Amino acid sequence: MAQPRSRVPVLLGISLAGAGGYYLYAAGGDPKAAEKKFEQDATSASSKIKSQLPGQKEEAKKEGEQLGHKAGAQLDKTMDAARAKKNEADSKISNAVGDAEAKASQLTSDGSNKFDQVRKDTGKQLSGAVDTFDKTVEKKAADAKSGISSWFGLGSGK
Repeated sequence: MAQPRSRVPVLLGISLAGAGGYYLYAAGGDPKAAEKKFEQDATSASSKIKSQLPGQKEEAKKEGEQLGHKAGAQLDKTMDAARAKKNEADSKISNAVGDAEAKASQLTSDGSNKFDQVRKDTGKQLSGAVDTFDKTVEKKAADAKSGISSWFGLGSGK
């Protein structure tokens, strides 16, 4: 299989032949006149390009500086906005942490107070239950004592 050849030389040759044909046709078939017309066009194009280049360089430099300043200003603006949002978020987080700490402290205090109240109430209920139990035991003991004494005739005879 043959290696593909580049088409560039063929296209350049066709372009040159086309340009030569144009100048020869425009000159009415006179090769010397066609050559002069080609030289005039080449000189004209060259001087036009040279006249635009120095001005273009300065304009490009100025435009580049302007774009640089605009881009820098936009970057500064974006950075300032990002910093402001970060500070706002930090403030919100700080407030939320403070609120959470206050709530935790309040819950701890409430829990401690409630625990103390429940402990006191439970102590009162327990004391009441023990007193009731003691009274019941004493009464039953007294009833039992009088019942046993009456067996032996020691108690008050009814």
